[in-house]
Amino acid sequence: MKTIEHWINGSPNPGSASDTQPVFNPATGQEQAQVVLGGATDVDTAVQAASRAFETWSESSLTQRTQVMFAFRQLLVEHEEELGRIISAEHGKTVDDARGEITRGREVVEFACGLGDVLKGSFSDQVSRGVDVHNFRQPLGVVAGITPFNFPAMVPLWMHPIAIATGNTFILKPSERDPSAANFVAELYRRAGLPDGVFNVVHGGKEAVDAILTHPGIEAVSFVGSTPIAKYVHEQATSHGKRVQALGGAKNHAVVLPDADLEFAANHITAGAYGSAGERCMAVSVAVAVGDAADGLVEVLERKAREVKVGPGDVPGTEMGPLVTKAAQERVENAVGTAATQGATLVVDGRGLKVDGHEEGFFTGPSLLDHVTAEMDAYKEELFGPVLAVVRVQSLDEAIALINANPYGNGTALFTASGEAARRFQRNIHVGMIGINVPVPVPMSYYSFGGWKDSLIGDNPIHGSEGIRFYTRPKVVTTRWPQQSHSVAAGFNFPTSN
Repeated sequence: MKTIEHWINGSPNPGSASDTQPVFNPATGQEQAQVVLGGATDVDTAVQAASRAFETWSESSLTQRTQVMFAFRQLLVEHEEELGRIISAEHGKTVDDARGEITRGREVVEFACGLGDVLKGSFSDQVSRGVDVHNFRQPLGVVAGITPFNFPAMVPLWMHPIAIATGNTFILKPSERDPSAANFVAELYRRAGLPDGVFNVVHGGKEAVDAILTHPGIEAVSFVGSTPIAKYVHEQATSHGKRVQALGGAKNHAVVLPDADLEFAANHITAGAYGSAGERCMAVSVAVAVGDAADGLVEVLERKAREVKVGPGDVPGTEMGPLVTKAAQERVENAVGTAATQGATLVVDGRGLKVDGHEEGFFTGPSLLDHVTAEMDAYKEELFGPVLAVVRVQSLDEAIALINANPYGNGTALFTASGEAARRFQRNIHVGMIGINVPVPVPMSYYSFGGWKDSLIGDNPIHGSEGIRFYTRPKVVTTRWPQQSHSVAAGFNFPTSN
């Protein structure tokens, strides 16, 4: 049985704890590895290594740091297939989907390659007679990331390239459900020339998380996960004097107006709802059908849902893989049953799906619910599975009011042919990321990712210019160089004779 160890100071490290946890292949339901579960001692070992590395890495030239990023970016390209298969084998998503998340994560590495321009300070000449002012930014020190299972490559890549390129050292605590991607990335960093101790991986559960949140040697923590845990992370880390990025859950709506192309909208909503088995914080979980669009939209969505090809993620042609664990499968299927008892129309029932040759896998098919209301659990809860709920409203204003009343504000989309409707929607909606005829509006790496309301705890979005500010602190220098009142002639005597 393979054992997945920590990565500390440039090499695998078994750690001090004896506890382990099984890692499953979701397509077969079989245990395929054990991951060590670290605790406070292992976090402290990683912090010590990262602190030593920070002394020299923070003083390295910007050219050296970006050269490492260029080399790391090229290794991600060369090993995309291998990393994609590692992700698929532990998460369950298709290899194509895994390659897609690597590509999106690589875009942040490319942004980090160009930090020379972003990190330029400013200079003000002669702000007062003989006085100039300039500013620049410096790294914080040792920083950490706590990341979820659903994007084991992409979400960490939203964090560590920017942190490292700005001169910090990094400790990653990935999900214990699919931990291998983190170690693979660590090896790529080593091959790219990153010095030992700059990037470290500590595996574990709550004990490791709490150690990160309270360790005095860690200056900042980035987190992506559920809203209750995001609130806990924010409270604990800030109370221990740390900066915090804490991104929480979501309930993302796609609004479809009567003037929209229903085939186009349904195609994209289907992909947004069922891609990666719905295990995405930006998944489309609610379709809001406005007025006369409703019946036609549900008809097309039903056809599209039944056409989704479900199977093992490493089989060509598969469009949706299994859920990550047996518990996740049971939770999603129970939610579909609850929706039916609460009055939703079960248009497509994905429960009980069995895939030939993989009968023990954690599979469930796409489910489509119609006539869902805001009072039902299927609307209120983040199901994190392949379930799409259709809510019917009579107007765009009613759709906007529905979304604004929801406690989450991560992403939303509008499908329409009307520029006026699109402009009204994007100005009046209380959501951080908006797509117009785009179902999953994840911004490019040079913009920042972050929602509103309970989808972002605190006020620190991730990557882009906000990421630069998060991982650095500014200095402002005011200088005066007075003119010497007397000249100093050259001397030819020994200094001690003067």
